[in-house]
Amino acid sequence: MPYDQSWMGYGLIGGLEAGAIALVAGFLAFGLLHWFGRGQGWSVGLEVSWAYVAGMVLAGGQDLWNLFYFNYGRLQSLQLLRARLAEVHDADSLGLRVLFEFIGAGVGVFLGWQVFAGRLRRQ
Repeated sequence: MPYDQSWMGYGLIGGLEAGAIALVAGFLAFGLLHWFGRGQGWSVGLEVSWAYVAGMVLAGGQDLWNLFYFNYGRLQSLQLLRARLAEVHDADSLGLRVLFEFIGAGVGVFLGWQVFAGRLRRQ
């Protein structure tokens, strides 16, 4: 989901902020899918996998697409490359943000699993 990233920091700080957003997205995605999947008879593995995909797409879809596009997209001119790079917030640390979004979504799903279906619920 594209969201305004102009308020985010640059470099490692921006990566940590993106990871925190992905953590919350993964946590909420697991909570919603666990609530929905419990009525449908889903296994925990199915809930975890779809929650991870949903959390990553919601929090990091735009950055992941930009990373893919700049590596594999056909850029015909230098002007087109400059125009596309101008649209990206902190293009120098795009890979770092994507890495932290992957980690944050995974940690968020894990915490959601612990809270909603894991040990913390049984205690």
